[in-house]
Amino acid sequence: MISIIKKIGLASGLMLAFTLSAQAATAISLDELLQQVKSGRVADAAASKARLDEFRANRAKQSQLLNDEKAEQKRQEQASARMEAQFEVNDAEILVLETAFQDRLGGLKELFGVLQQASGDARGQFEESLTQVQFPERTDFLLEFAKKMGQSNRLASLEEIERLWFELQQEMTELGKVVTFKANVVNSVGEEHEQEVTRIGAFNVVSEGKYLEFIPETQRLVELQRQPASRYTGRIADLVNATSGLEPIGIDPTRGQLLSLLVQSPTLRERIDQGGTVGYVIIVLGIIGVLIAIWRVLILSAVGAKVNSQVKHIGEPKTNNPLGRVLKVAEDAKGADIETIELKLGEAILRETPKLNSMLPLLKIISVVAPLLGLLGTVTGMIVTFQAITLYGAGDPKLMAGGISTALVTTVLGLVVAIPTVFLHTLVSSRARRLTQILQEEAAGMLAELAEGQSKTA
Repeated sequence: MISIIKKIGLASGLMLAFTLSAQAATAISLDELLQQVKSGRVADAAASKARLDEFRANRAKQSQLLNDEKAEQKRQEQASARMEAQFEVNDAEILVLETAFQDRLGGLKELFGVLQQASGDARGQFEESLTQVQFPERTDFLLEFAKKMGQSNRLASLEEIERLWFELQQEMTELGKVVTFKANVVNSVGEEHEQEVTRIGAFNVVSEGKYLEFIPETQRLVELQRQPASRYTGRIADLVNATSGLEPIGIDPTRGQLLSLLVQSPTLRERIDQGGTVGYVIIVLGIIGVLIAIWRVLILSAVGAKVNSQVKHIGEPKTNNPLGRVLKVAEDAKGADIETIELKLGEAILRETPKLNSMLPLLKIISVVAPLLGLLGTVTGMIVTFQAITLYGAGDPKLMAGGISTALVTTVLGLVVAIPTVFLHTLVSSRARRLTQILQEEAAGMLAELAEGQSKTA
């Protein structure tokens, strides 16, 4: 204790020395400095004595507190020993009660296990069913019921068992109905609104003339981004407005899988876009070929009508048709010999033939070039596909299938253009050959008549 007091005094002296050293700079004389040192020592001694007296007074109090804490610890240890003994007694009693409980349960234990499994299976099926939109609260009951059946200290009430049977029976009954009710629907732009929907059994949900898709993860009805053909959507209104009887309607027997594939399948415009620049070139060539074929068919039909009219009036040649112009050449050369007339008729026929066969070579070129362009597009598409496989690997079959499908679009477009172009070329060519054949026949007949007339004259 004395050593502690000495240390305290030494520390106080040092602090006083530092204080005095700071104040010495402002002291007027050495007498004042001495007086300050003396008064500081007296104050420090008084403070040290006061702290020592306080410590001695509190020492008895601290001893009393320590004794009280030791007594409290002993009391708590005794209480802990009593509780441990009571715990062992209670544990033994619980074992006896659990044995009696299990004996009394008997076959009910298996029943509760079946109820737990049935409620869990029903909840999984209900969450995937279209009826979940109409009865969303039943899954919460089934979840709580399954948890309750999983606990060994809780029993199912008769009302809960009856409700489980009711939910199962209701699901079976609703699957065979066409029901209209209100539900939230997310439209194609992502906005959610409450509107009337019609559920067709367990197959489809329709609303406002459109098919909807049920998303089990979000428990939401979503409008399909791409609707089926109008022959299916056009019958929705008749079904919704019907009150009885039978109404034809298109349903998805796979409960939404076919409609999901419909959304993923590209439209005709998207297929054409997959062909790229080569595909558009093929389409332009096809349009040009069709227009040329239609134009030539119309012209040859008009020319054919005039030629047929001229055939009926051989003796009156007209210059508005090829046959008339050929006959006019023969009529103008009546005084010449047969060889001269034959040469002039041949020249006239040769002069009319290019007009009849106009644009036929271009049609033939289009029918040949179109599939070649399709092959070019396919080869370039396959190169791009193999480059993607080189970069990303062949682990995803969809990547390869999508690239190959895109590459083959140009081949399809080329064939679609080439096949009708070949038929149109054949049609136009046959009409031109028929007219040329008429010119040749009439010219040969006229030569025969002139030769016969000259022989009689001779």
